[in-house]
Amino acid sequence: MPLQNRVTPTGDIIATPHRGMFTGNRGIIHDPATKTLLKKRWSTPAWLTCTCEFRGRHREVMAQRSWTELFFLDEATALAAGHRPCFYCRRDDANRFRSAWEKGNRVHNVRMHDIDTVLHHERLDQGRKRLHALLVPLDQLPDGAMVQQGEESFLVVQGRALLWSPAGYVADAREFEGAQLLTPPSTLRAMNAGYEITMHPSAQNAA
Repeated sequence: MPLQNRVTPTGDIIATPHRGMFTGNRGIIHDPATKTLLKKRWSTPAWLTCTCEFRGRHREVMAQRSWTELFFLDEATALAAGHRPCFYCRRDDANRFRSAWEKGNRVHNVRMHDIDTVLHHERLDQGRKRLHALLVPLDQLPDGAMVQQGEESFLVVQGRALLWSPAGYVADAREFEGAQLLTPPSTLRAMNAGYEITMHPSAQNAA
């Protein structure tokens, strides 16, 4: 029986056998005795995206009273949910993200704490995922941005929208009317400023 530890682009945490390309956390939000989630879905505003392999270390998932291991299909999914690169296991990526975030948001010398504060506001609306107005046509979004239409999430690649699923992306030919932005605006500006993200291989196959 799969654990409830897979994050969707809307930030929900579901149970699925698909693990994905990245892990990460939002602090301690599970009971190690039962390996089930608590009612809360975060215990810190620092929502991290981590590498699944780091210096040969191994952890039994949800077995410790430590950070709760969450999993993401890819970095596009993690960023859409409101996470950002971990400064410990992904230092180079975190530095690239901070530099692009500063450039895109026209600020200087920000700390990761400052970024977390902005993201926490952008990701949540009274405890639920905050959706944002889509201010440009879909084909003007950077590769890796994600949008929501109805109950479905979509990745933008080369101006096309690909349907997200826990297993990967597939092409979708539907018309987009009233779609809203999932990726936090400050993160989107970092992407426009040059932050390149890692996408699941299925994104290139479907594009």
